[in-house]
Amino acid sequence: MTQYDYDVYGIGNALVDMAYSVDDIFLIENDIAKGHMTLVDRLQMERLISSLGELAPERACGGSAANTIFAVRGFGGQAYYSCRVANDSTGNYFVSEMRDAGIMINPQDPITRGRSGRCLILVSPDAERSMSSYLGVSEHLTVDQIDEASLTRSRCLFIEGYLASSKSGTVAATRAREIADRNDVSTSLTLSDPTMVNFFRDALKNILGNGISRLFCNEEEALTWAQTDRLDIAARELNDIAPHVAITLGPNGSLYVGPDGTRSVAGYDVDAIDTNGAGDMYAGAFLAAISQQASSFEAARFANFAAANIVSRHGARLTSISAYQELKRAFDS
Repeated sequence: MTQYDYDVYGIGNALVDMAYSVDDIFLIENDIAKGHMTLVDRLQMERLISSLGELAPERACGGSAANTIFAVRGFGGQAYYSCRVANDSTGNYFVSEMRDAGIMINPQDPITRGRSGRCLILVSPDAERSMSSYLGVSEHLTVDQIDEASLTRSRCLFIEGYLASSKSGTVAATRAREIADRNDVSTSLTLSDPTMVNFFRDALKNILGNGISRLFCNEEEALTWAQTDRLDIAARELNDIAPHVAITLGPNGSLYVGPDGTRSVAGYDVDAIDTNGAGDMYAGAFLAAISQQASSFEAARFANFAAANIVSRHGARLTSISAYQELKRAFDS
């Protein structure tokens, strides 16, 4: 029986999330695309922060794949994360948070210049999240940040679709997938955001190569990828990319497409106040359950439960590893 050091090896952007509650007027006045992720430069980021005035954000280390890796770790899995930060207070905060959670992280170059990435998460009254991301040095993630030895000792590689927004990120994600393929490590990817599908489709295709083991996306991303308004058509097209596809449907749960057909997985009735991190939590819970020998359907049930929990509170992830453990016990009871 194969022995693994890590259940999931993640690769993605390293961002410190700063979440604010705003109204729709703020989004309109600042030309922010509601419900989507927009890349901004340093000056645009500083301008947005200035516009928020005295509002105090909730801060946490994040980035899509980092949130997923936190969930994997919190739900009992062993996890590794490849990323890039600068030698600044933001980067030090990110690395410290990851290591304190028991997540292994690739060594960071102590002389990396520039600034670490940040993400403004603007949550409107309808619980929709709109993100403005300044990638900083994360934009220059390279193959040098891949720990090949650790990757080959992992059950699963998880790739953040946001990496497709930069050339070096695309190359690094593609290399990681190739290493995984050569070493019989299963591969998973999240499409991350409709913006990625609309504007970085070719880069995503490069990362996907001849296919992966599991694909995660939400309904809008699935429909955008297949360029259709029919979810059944989108599901079949995505199933050509991956034998296992999980499509999240908000309050309606999720759709799991696998070798034995398509199954609807019921959601949980909660009052959503912040949808930020729902897809990240879903993927983390799903992968953690799979690593613990759950069936794909049971993994999807648990993932729905975990995602419903995260949208019923503020923030993209839970506040501590013990909070994830408590959530898992609640599901099992």
